[in-house]
Amino acid sequence: MERLWTPWRLAYVSGGESAGCVFCHALADPAAAPLILFRGATCFVILNLFPYNNAHLLIVPTRHVATLAEAGPAELAELIALTRTAEIAITEAYAPHGMNMGINLGKPAGAGVPGHLHMHVVPRWNGDTNFMTVIGQTRVLPEELPQSAEKLRPIFERLSR
Repeated sequence: MERLWTPWRLAYVSGGESAGCVFCHALADPAAAPLILFRGATCFVILNLFPYNNAHLLIVPTRHVATLAEAGPAELAELIALTRTAEIAITEAYAPHGMNMGINLGKPAGAGVPGHLHMHVVPRWNGDTNFMTVIGQTRVLPEELPQSAEKLRPIFERLSR
């Protein structure tokens, strides 16, 4: 039997909820800077620390708002503009067959961080939901987060000029 070692997931599977907002902490914590791909005027783009697939990223308003109704027009416009940029960047870097994009508002809707609005952008490939995901409830990601950041960050910078 082959073993898949993913020690980086231990914090996710064994940890409880952390105090405060993970997105607000990420903006303030220099250790999280490598995960941040781009900072806009009102939103930022960050790699998901516990991704469903390689290049799974989040577009997050910088201001701590929980819903679209609380977000201002500039935040909403940049949220969508950066979602579009994410689609282009991921397509250029990874050539996925499709993408899931979505917002989960509130814990019952599946929000892992229910207090801070964020858009998921998840690249998808034909066959990426295989027996490992369905039966083993395990994702196999061939690329580490720093490698994803190295691919995507320069594309975001170029596209945002």
